Amino acid sequence: MEGVLLDPTQLARAAVDAASDKKASDVLLLDIREITTIADYFVICTGNNARQIQAISEAIADALREQKARLLNREGVAETGWLLLDFGDVIVHIFSPKEREYYHIERLWNDAKTVVYLQ
Repeated sequence: MEGVLLDPTQLARAAVDAASDKKASDVLLLDIREITTIADYFVICTGNNARQIQAISEAIADALREQKARLLNREGVAETGWLLLDFGDVIVHIFSPKEREYYHIERLWNDAKTVVYLQ
């Protein structure tokens, strides 16, 4: 659908829902619009193992594709404990528990507004 503007808030919430459906833990949606121009939202979540991290990433990619969002970039692999999905206005970080604790990116973005937090 050329020319259709996608609502970043709707996309971010779809990513949160997809992660939650795959039993991701500590799902966090941060509104970063007022502190950076790199994106509007970060979705950060944790998968317990490589298989779950991969399943979460696939569910999010599918959910946002249904919303007509394009995956612009993908970084990392599930086996390393970190995956990043870049949809432009929405950037998704999926961590293993160990990597999430190590990088603790929530601390780096502590000025961001928390929109959703699901444990």
